[in-house]
Amino acid sequence: MAGKNVGSNDVAGAVLPKAVWGKGSYVHDAQGKAYIDGSGGPAVYCIGHGNEEVNAAIAAQMSKIAHGYRYNFTTDPLEELTEIVAARCGGTLTRMVFVTGGSEAVESCLKLALQYHAGRGEMSRRRFISRERSWHGNTLGALSVSGFLERRAAFEGALVEGSRISPANAYRAPEGVSDLAAWYARELEDEILRVGAAHVAAFIFEPVVGAAGACVPAPAGYAKAMREVCDRHGVLMIADEVMCGSGRSGYWRALEEDGVEPDIMSIAKGLAAGYLPLGAAVYSRRVAEVIDGTHGGPMTGHTFTGHTACCAAGVAVQKIVAREKLVERVREKAGLLRRLMAEAVADIESIGDIRGRGFFQAFEIVENRETKKPFAASRKLSLRIRQRALELGLICYPVGGIVDGVNGDGVILAPPFNASDAELGEIAGKAGEAIRSVLAE
Repeated sequence: MAGKNVGSNDVAGAVLPKAVWGKGSYVHDAQGKAYIDGSGGPAVYCIGHGNEEVNAAIAAQMSKIAHGYRYNFTTDPLEELTEIVAARCGGTLTRMVFVTGGSEAVESCLKLALQYHAGRGEMSRRRFISRERSWHGNTLGALSVSGFLERRAAFEGALVEGSRISPANAYRAPEGVSDLAAWYARELEDEILRVGAAHVAAFIFEPVVGAAGACVPAPAGYAKAMREVCDRHGVLMIADEVMCGSGRSGYWRALEEDGVEPDIMSIAKGLAAGYLPLGAAVYSRRVAEVIDGTHGGPMTGHTFTGHTACCAAGVAVQKIVAREKLVERVREKAGLLRRLMAEAVADIESIGDIRGRGFFQAFEIVENRETKKPFAASRKLSLRIRQRALELGLICYPVGGIVDGVNGDGVILAPPFNASDAELGEIAGKAGEAIRSVLAE
């Protein structure tokens, strides 16, 4: 039996298949059809489906207690996961608030930044600077700092006012600019000075842009240059690693590759690999000292913050990731994935760019490769590619509006960290076939 009828522009077709079970890199529907999960859903299922060790850990915790409410109790999974995340982050990112998803994590990051400045007596620092072509989440605060036109449109007028600067995209860089890092840093500083440094709380960005840009990595030197500007003006740096973090980019912290530590960082998707909902807002000792000294602790969180069973899932997933050296494997196999992707689309003239880091890679599809002109949004290429991919037995993550918020098409591949070489080949091959088929129409 097929799934329910749906009407959203974010889904593949009028009727979705019904998922009934999954194992490893494959999901099976009610009709018995198998789909290779080439994008980990929305870059979530980093160790694949049906992992018996993780399921057993969740069941064992549920047999004891599902949830020890954070204002009444601490728990072993909460404490153990805190230690694991702090160790994987390294440096001074030792404090965290566990939540149940990426939007909540970003919302908590924004609140931590505001609370930090309030603790310092700088109540004027209320404004956030973010970027165009960015996506930070569906809660109102996270949506307010997102530069994703289609997803914001219905809520305009109710969103928090902020500033947005240019997307940092080397493929679509400002014309005539040779030193991208310096150009973007100057733009950030100009905006801070325009608003007034005393009014700016934080700069938030994705080290590798996901849904709004299709795996756009920050240009070389970008993160360090932006860090220097933030420090010069007392502005906090928030790294949104919900999608690109927790090992997805080939480092547990995506910004580790850039040699930068943010003040605050959001993580989610790969933290518990989709086995249970889990995310976190991680923050530095410097931020914690102010917050603890003035308010006694973070003033953010919800009923299910630090949910015991969710934390148990996170502990189990992260133990597997560490034991099997899966982050290192992602870094080692990233070149193979890129090569397989390039080979799969070598004959397609409309592939403008292949980009990303680790197992977070994407194609950008253009009407004219020389001018980089995108196809018109009216063609709905992204949705058609997703539908064709499903027909071919591939789950991928096509995204639209990646050029100007309306036009521009990309296809994200974010396979499980433990996908075999053969599975990577199947993913890349079917993605190429789906793109080729839709363009031929």
